[in-house]
Amino acid sequence: MTTYLRADRAVFRFSGADAHKLLNDVVTGHVPAEDGPAAWWALLSPQGKILAEGLVGHAEGALWVDVHQSVADDFFKRMKMYRLRAQAVIEDLRESFRVGYAAEPVLGIAHKDQRGPVDLGWRVIAPLEETQGWEAEDRPYRMARVEAGVAELGVDYPAMEAFAHDVGFDLLGGIDFAKGCYVGQEVVSRMKHRGTARRRPVIVQGVSAEVGAAVVAGGRDAGTIGQPVDGGAVAIVRLDRVTDPGAVSVAGEPVQVMVPEWAEYVLGETGGEGSEEPSGQAGG
Repeated sequence: MTTYLRADRAVFRFSGADAHKLLNDVVTGHVPAEDGPAAWWALLSPQGKILAEGLVGHAEGALWVDVHQSVADDFFKRMKMYRLRAQAVIEDLRESFRVGYAAEPVLGIAHKDQRGPVDLGWRVIAPLEETQGWEAEDRPYRMARVEAGVAELGVDYPAMEAFAHDVGFDLLGGIDFAKGCYVGQEVVSRMKHRGTARRRPVIVQGVSAEVGAAVVAGGRDAGTIGQPVDGGAVAIVRLDRVTDPGAVSVAGEPVQVMVPEWAEYVLGETGGEGSEEPSGQAGG
């Protein structure tokens, strides 16, 4: 089975008696305590904006985390700060390990990437010397992600730009609504109960522009496209501004816009009470 190198991902290993509690107390998702599928998570600012996101899976007695390279330094710094006196070791494995994608299970540190109903194959982590046979281009992963309508920090949007609901964390298993407080939890809870999420991921087809190009609906900017792959891209848009899917363009060219199959929202939806950008501090 072919493994494709995801060169823009950074690997961290959390181990020790308090490693699970450390992660579970600060990220949105339910951190697994034993071997099995990986969990999608986000690290939020107190105001609820996404600082980092990725997968975490348990293997070989430790937790294996991957994030985009653009936020790796900040993620490492913040997690060391949150560690305080916890009995946990955080190892930066960027120089010695790599992240890959496989459509089917492979040997080694491999975790199922199942985000709600969306199957994104397997995340693979291996020492650098064991990745020589991997394919250097991760286009199959990028295609699967775009076709599913799953946005990714670093390629579709930058840190500190989106709330968890904007990216669909609430609908794709990236938020554990049953666990206790974590950083940004107050904002996440408020958006859930008040229904204030107006920005959501959509799939855009017929794209010939570059990442970051504006999605224009009815003459108004509705959002921006993420990384294009074969004419398709995930865009985070204001649903209330896309009232006519036949009148949407990117860089002056008409495009087709559709909600992902997993979506519980529709184009033209105005959202609930409250503002688009909730304010306030999130505490525990």
